[in-house]
Amino acid sequence: MTALQRRLDVALEICAAAGRMALARQSAPGAATAALKGHQDWLTEADGAVEAYIDAALASAFPEDGFQGEETGGRRNGTLRWVVDPIDGTSNFARGSPRFCVSLGLIEDRTPLLGVIVAPAMGETFAARLGAGATLNGAPIRAAETTDLARGMVECGWSPRRSNADFFALTQAVMGTGAMLRAGGSGALGLADVAAGRIDAYIELHINVWDVAAALAILGEAGAEVSAFLAGDGLVAGNPIFAAAPGVAGALRGAVGWGASHSTQ
Repeated sequence: MTALQRRLDVALEICAAAGRMALARQSAPGAATAALKGHQDWLTEADGAVEAYIDAALASAFPEDGFQGEETGGRRNGTLRWVVDPIDGTSNFARGSPRFCVSLGLIEDRTPLLGVIVAPAMGETFAARLGAGATLNGAPIRAAETTDLARGMVECGWSPRRSNADFFALTQAVMGTGAMLRAGGSGALGLADVAAGRIDAYIELHINVWDVAAALAILGEAGAEVSAFLAGDGLVAGNPIFAAAPGVAGALRGAVGWGASHSTQ
């Protein structure tokens, strides 16, 4: 077993346990108990508890690795860096919706090495390791074969870090292609849906690294076209994200004006 495969196996175990922990702490629908870190930026008690568990478990298994969490920031340095979002889709989680996940990625410099996304309430686990393909509940997945945006489905993630006018312009451009809009409230799961061929693209004008670290590896191994999120200051300050099925990526980039300032890998 390679060192990277061992890390994937351990990450799967940790994320499964973290998912069970989150699910046990979820409020019933309509009984949300959460604070706001910022506009529509939700925080629950479960976020901190789940991140602390993952942090401790990784430190025990791989003390030489770095760690970066949404809630606690960069706590350890290392050539390899684990990046975790303990609960992505926190607004959904806080309101009793099943569409939330634990997201854990491993990055070396600017290369995504592996990713695990566990959606416990939906019974789904996405996983990938560099060079080994991507899976959903153990079965291989690939980006969709769609070639006509008029038959496409595109999710546009909203970010409080960009103006509503910019978001509206993005959604109007997508709708102008004939594609149907989707919005699910979890960037990690939206990106995973692109990898699984459930939707044809996910675009967000600003997103943070903990939201995408796992998905970058999964998308790459599933054959999706993905923007160079880790370029520039992406690891620290975040970046825009564009992920699409290869058959519609070019046309969609043109329609939304994804040019030189938003490069793709």
